[in-house]
Amino acid sequence: MKKLSIVLLILITGLLANAQSKDETNVASAVEKLRLAMISGNKADLESVLSDELTYGHSSGKIQTKEEFVKAISTKESDFLDIQLTGQQIKVTGDIAVVNHTLTANTNDGGKPGTVRLGIVLVWKKIKGDWKLIGRRAFKVPA
Repeated sequence: MKKLSIVLLILITGLLANAQSKDETNVASAVEKLRLAMISGNKADLESVLSDELTYGHSSGKIQTKEEFVKAISTKESDFLDIQLTGQQIKVTGDIAVVNHTLTANTNDGGKPGTVRLGIVLVWKKIKGDWKLIGRRAFKVPA
């Protein structure tokens, strides 16, 4: 009976770990979809991963709503030529996920070439089965 209990405990633990891994994988996919949409500027792709309640914070302290963020990206006012994400960590708790990573990008805002390297914290919420970005904060990191 003791062996059966141990086997059941291992099985249950494995199932719980797999459920967590699936959510983490789905959140990672949503992050990648956001990254690609920010590069392309595709309005529909952006809107598909953003919550209507989005609060999008920049390293400068500027805060944008979903509408303001989508407009800036889709009109190329904020123009990302490429984006690399490194050191990504994902923590899922229920229907909330927190993602941390470093974003490095080449930009062309207003026709002016530039580069950025920022620490990013993303907060995602599972809404009707889909992960939607509800919050983002950026902060400067040492070069």
